[in-house]
Amino acid sequence: MKSVILLVDDNLIQAATRKAVLERTGQAVLVASDGQTAIEMLTSLDSPLDIGLVVTDHLMPGMSGLDLVMEIRQRGYSLPIIVLSGLPDAETAYDDLRVTFRLKPFPPDSLIALTRQLLAERMPRTA
Repeated sequence: MKSVILLVDDNLIQAATRKAVLERTGQAVLVASDGQTAIEMLTSLDSPLDIGLVVTDHLMPGMSGLDLVMEIRQRGYSLPIIVLSGLPDAETAYDDLRVTFRLKPFPPDSLIALTRQLLAERMPRTA
């Protein structure tokens, strides 16, 4: 079974564009327009393991990307997280939270490659 990518972005145009890009990886993509909705989606699935990767924006109203990542980690989820931001100084806020931080604009092909890499690292190897 393929993992689901949870995409979190309050900008509906950027979310729709990134969703289309991420679907080119062959994965299903769920979109949340804010951090609270993302937490609800993560915790309400039958199996939280269905979500294999979170891609989130850094700046969002209400629950920021940093708040979202901290909440995910506090709940014990170790899944990979990609944080996208246009603010280079934001990266240090994520120290010790085990995220992959990338500056926007982040090219679609690079996002696809990074997504595939992180999902492959998470999948168990078979002989």
